[in-house]
Amino acid sequence: MKGKQKRQLRAMANTISKRHLLGKGAPDDAFFDSIDKALEAHELIKIGILDNSETSVEELTEQLEKRLGCEVVQTIGRVLVVYRRSEKNPRIVLED
Repeated sequence: MKGKQKRQLRAMANTISKRHLLGKGAPDDAFFDSIDKALEAHELIKIGILDNSETSVEELTEQLEKRLGCEVVQTIGRVLVVYRRSEKNPRIVLED
């Protein structure tokens, strides 16, 4: 993904207020299933990692990219902005 496209997605993420949260413990299959469905429906989401979570930002980034084929566009503190193009209904058009 090009820098210009990442900037476009980061700008779009500013309007997203709803976050998917990872709480205490490590992410499980149910967490990844919910993130997968959210990415298919919205393409661009925010994921927050609570302070009491056993998983670090870097570990979650690696797991998301590996398991779901998505891209972490931005990390601010313990909040990730994640993008994956929808297979059924793509809505976000990225500039070249």
